[in-house]
Amino acid sequence: MERAVPMDRLVCGDVGYGKTEIAVRAAFKAVQDSKQVAVLVPTTILAQQHAQTFGDRFAGFPVRVAQLSRFLTPKEETRVIEELASGKVDVVIGTHRLLQKDVKFHDLGLLVVDEEQRFGVKHKEALKKLRENVDALAMTATPIPRTLEMALTGIRDLSLVDTPPADRRPVLTYVGAYEQRMVVASIRRELARDGQVFYVHNRVRSIHGAERRIQALVPQARVAVAHGQMSEAELERVMVDVWDGKTDVLVCTTIIESGLDIPAMNTLIVERADRLGLAQLYQLRGRVGRARERAYAYFFYPDEEVLTEEAHERLKTLSEFTELGSGFKIALRDLEIRGAGNLVGAEQSGHIAAVGLDLYVKMMNEAVQELAGTPIVAPVEVRIDLPVDAYVPPDYIARESLRIEAYRQIEKVRTAEEVAALREELTDRFGVPPEPTATLLAVAELRAFMGEVGITDLSVRDGVMKVRPVPPLLDSQEVRLERLHPGSTYKPVTGTLIVPAPGKDLVGWVLTSLRRLLT
Repeated sequence: MERAVPMDRLVCGDVGYGKTEIAVRAAFKAVQDSKQVAVLVPTTILAQQHAQTFGDRFAGFPVRVAQLSRFLTPKEETRVIEELASGKVDVVIGTHRLLQKDVKFHDLGLLVVDEEQRFGVKHKEALKKLRENVDALAMTATPIPRTLEMALTGIRDLSLVDTPPADRRPVLTYVGAYEQRMVVASIRRELARDGQVFYVHNRVRSIHGAERRIQALVPQARVAVAHGQMSEAELERVMVDVWDGKTDVLVCTTIIESGLDIPAMNTLIVERADRLGLAQLYQLRGRVGRARERAYAYFFYPDEEVLTEEAHERLKTLSEFTELGSGFKIALRDLEIRGAGNLVGAEQSGHIAAVGLDLYVKMMNEAVQELAGTPIVAPVEVRIDLPVDAYVPPDYIARESLRIEAYRQIEKVRTAEEVAALREELTDRFGVPPEPTATLLAVAELRAFMGEVGITDLSVRDGVMKVRPVPPLLDSQEVRLERLHPGSTYKPVTGTLIVPAPGKDLVGWVLTSLRRLLT
């Protein structure tokens, strides 16, 4: 925020990991420098919760916090807009109402967009006009494909919040066909431990029928309804009852998807999970499990209907990524499923299967570097053919997703220092690497060195190592070669070096020999 260039940063952290805390501290810093702060949120419920949170945190300081949403009367709304324009309000928390033309700021310094994935392209175009010379902080657990792709390619800055809160446990997730018996059992279990239940029925027309059905199945439960078409006073009353523990089961639409923090809510039931998006499903799951109690999430689909391929992929992804901190991985999978979309147009997602995600991101990164005037260094393609076992065994890293991630990290290293740091990280997380993994890391270090000196081809067969292209050797280097490796030959025309190779510790020997000879 103190740089000369306005900040445009995406903070990607899992649900409940403390993104709001980052926003509170950034807002306080902006207010300290006599700037106004606008916090944009997608729902009136979240606006009310944030207004309370910011108000409580700033209570001991001369900071004026105001709310701008449909919970206000027209008179209150007019007063807040006037005080924003005159500079009397320091922090305003509001819904899309903040983007309307009659809202003017005295001296806006920071714009915070919470649950960034909930805002469409038109809203983001309106935001651009607000933040030409304003620091912008966007927060989300599951960024939309286009936003994530902009962050990955360097168009926007990206910060990841990886550390879970103390005592946080993963939400036990069930994905399957709808079973009434399971619904009743899960509600009764939650009531037995004095907890509360979210029951998501995303159809306003039939939501009261769902309420009556739940009430008949579990007569002892106190059931209430919440959806976006309710009046302000009625919705506020329902949510206050939920926060006060006067409601056991809240039958609701996806209005509860964004940012709500109700510690007693520890069971989530979604009736038609096949109709919701991947980010929506993940955000809904994040509404439970925010306290120390074990939380449960049930994602049902109708038994008689055939799922579309995309719906199947979404539900499969949700069932696979259940560990803490999965939001970023789910967003990456969403990017692969839907594509990145149009960076300067209206499409938020689009088809990129023709080139593949990795190649697409690489091409975009090069285009961004070219526009920024940064010289693009073409990577050296290196081929290594060694008779060694180099891999990550399942008994070292049991989970397949973590094994694949380890391979990706090994593939990315480009210097000996990066290899050493990765070796230290793997040792810290999984223990001392076994021989095949140690060999794989040594091969990565060898590949990095070959890239530095310009060698593209190395092979060892039948006890002979062939290396090319090797730059012309100095007289001293030729003497050193004959002394260290008797019987070696160097062909200056093709730049090929032929050296007898030992049978043991092959990778270490190759790396040491090349370093001694060429550095």
